[in-house]
This record gives sequence, structure tokens and C-alpha cells, in this order.
Amino acid sequence: MKTLLIVAVLILILWNLGAGLYYMLIDKGEGKRTVNALTRRIALSIALIIGVVIAAKMGWIEFHGVGRSP
Repeated sequence: MKTLLIVAVLILILWNLGAGLYYMLIDKGEGKRTVNALTRRIALSIALIIGVVIAAKMGWIEFHGVGRSP
């Protein structure tokens, strides 16, 4: 469940990044849709990082990887 939530947020981040690119090409500087899409992407990224840190501190997830001894 945790993995699915993280993957879903990453997909939303990529969606907003693509939307920002699309609006940048279509609007040609006329509207604020590009700025709004990229602002949402940044907000989602920050929320994801904070959520992962909080989940690690609460013990809901456990980090593993390079440099950790078993």
C-alpha cells in the first residue's frame, strides 16, 4: 500500500511536469497555466519528501540500500 501511494504521487508529479510543458508550448506566454502546473509539481514533490521523512521517523517505513549492514 505504501509503495502504491508513493508511485501514485510520482505519477502525479510527472503528469504536472508534462502539463507544464504542454501549456508552455500551447499558451506561448499568454496564460498562467504553466506556472500553476509547475507550482503543483513542486508542492507535490515537497509533500512527498516530507511524507517519506515523517513515515520513516514514525517507523512506518524502513530505509534500506547501499551502505547499510544487514
